[in-house]
Amino acid sequence: MNRSMMWRGLLILAVVLGSAIRLYPPKEEIKLGLDLQGGMHLVLRVNTEDALRAEADKDMERLRQEAQSQGVPGVVVRRVADAAFEASGVAVDKEATIAKIVADQLPGWDWQRRGEQLAFTMTPQNEREIRDLSVNQALQTIRNRIDEFGVAEPLIQRQGLNSDRIVVQLPGIDDPERVKGLIKNTAFLELRLVDHPREGGGAESREAILAHYGGSLPDNVEILTGERRDRAGRTTGVQYYAVEKRQVVTGRDLKTARQGLGQFNEPIVNFTLTAEGGRIFGDATGANVGRGLAIVLDGKVQSAPRINERINDRGQIEGGFTAQEAEDLATVLRSGALPAGITYLEERTVGPSLGQDSIRKGINAGAVAAMLTVLSMFAVYKRTGFNAVAALLVNVIILFGGLAYFGATLTLPGIAGIVLTVGMAFDANVLVFERIREELRAGRTVKSAVEAGYTKALSSILDSNITTLIAALFLFQFGTGPVRGFAVTLSIGIGATLFAGVFFSRWLFDVMLARTRVERLSI
Repeated sequence: MNRSMMWRGLLILAVVLGSAIRLYPPKEEIKLGLDLQGGMHLVLRVNTEDALRAEADKDMERLRQEAQSQGVPGVVVRRVADAAFEASGVAVDKEATIAKIVADQLPGWDWQRRGEQLAFTMTPQNEREIRDLSVNQALQTIRNRIDEFGVAEPLIQRQGLNSDRIVVQLPGIDDPERVKGLIKNTAFLELRLVDHPREGGGAESREAILAHYGGSLPDNVEILTGERRDRAGRTTGVQYYAVEKRQVVTGRDLKTARQGLGQFNEPIVNFTLTAEGGRIFGDATGANVGRGLAIVLDGKVQSAPRINERINDRGQIEGGFTAQEAEDLATVLRSGALPAGITYLEERTVGPSLGQDSIRKGINAGAVAAMLTVLSMFAVYKRTGFNAVAALLVNVIILFGGLAYFGATLTLPGIAGIVLTVGMAFDANVLVFERIREELRAGRTVKSAVEAGYTKALSSILDSNITTLIAALFLFQFGTGPVRGFAVTLSIGIGATLFAGVFFSRWLFDVMLARTRVERLSI
């Protein structure tokens, strides 16, 4: 055996052993997808309008504060749409000051005077950026929550480049209801001042609140509901709050959140604000001692305690939680509040039994396909078929080793990709063997026929495999879930096919021809 053949053999041995070692143990190293081990499939829509409203509220309050600090007091702001608001109380001679504030502090807004009002409209570019950012933030927030929960190998991705939809696939979960609750809880936290009852506590009915305002709510106030609970945490009814639309701070100002115990040893959530959030919160609570502070979670008042003194950067959320509910709420707050609400467009649960049935049928299909193909190779190419079968075994070992190395998830379409790889592997051998037959019929020796067969068939093999690889890459780029699983398996299989079907198979022929004098080849 010459030196070149020895080094090629060592390289083959290293690749095969490396793949086998990386694959062991297969049950731990090969990760199964949602369709094989059961789990959840969700399609979510991010309500980006919520993010626009929150941005508009923040910017119009900034405008009011800056106007007051720069000598334009009495400015009243009111949001009139998701991305538009009005400001009144600005004299014509003060417009230059407003223009400077907008240029310096609110570059994403266009404005013009309409009678006594200044109308502000968000620029299209700013609106697109906020929508896109809200989807990306929601994507990261959901990923953080799932990671904290400990779901193995989740698929969480945006559905399309500029889409407001998110696909979530969670394979192998053992507590689907809790995970659903963890994702569904948008945990959009807001701290707002209570306008009536002013000291908090809630009113008995919506009518009682409207009567307080003479039948019509002020523009800057809205009515929210909350549950009335006894000391045991049992719900005893509903109470109503008139709260300011302006948010003092939101979940975006949150630094951390932890589960704790309240005054009566009931589960609560303690939270800490960022430095900037703590400063704003301290100013607001210090200026409103005696008023109620509504802690609003997902549009529902959890509690509305009375402000007895200035509070800087710490607070707590009470709501009659169980220990698990408090822990989950702390988790979603700690991992980041969603920048906008979530709408569930699709929800599908795959049971583990269905996954096991898919595995069984997929393995059976693959085994039958491989067996029929092997028998066909022996029937057509006789003893030379052993070369193709050996190459196939190497191909499969490298394929599964590659899946384990890249941490790819095996799905039911991925099994189809394996079956297709088996067919393509034998296709490469067929091209080579048929070319060798033609060379033998032309009167060449066995050695020269083998060399010519591999040399002349190589271009066809590369052409078919590379074009298939390009298609697989497009499937991976633009597909989702199982389609990407098929693309990954097929891509790795193509690399394994080229190595085993060309490099390894040719080496087997060279070893055979080097060891014995072959006058006739059974092919």
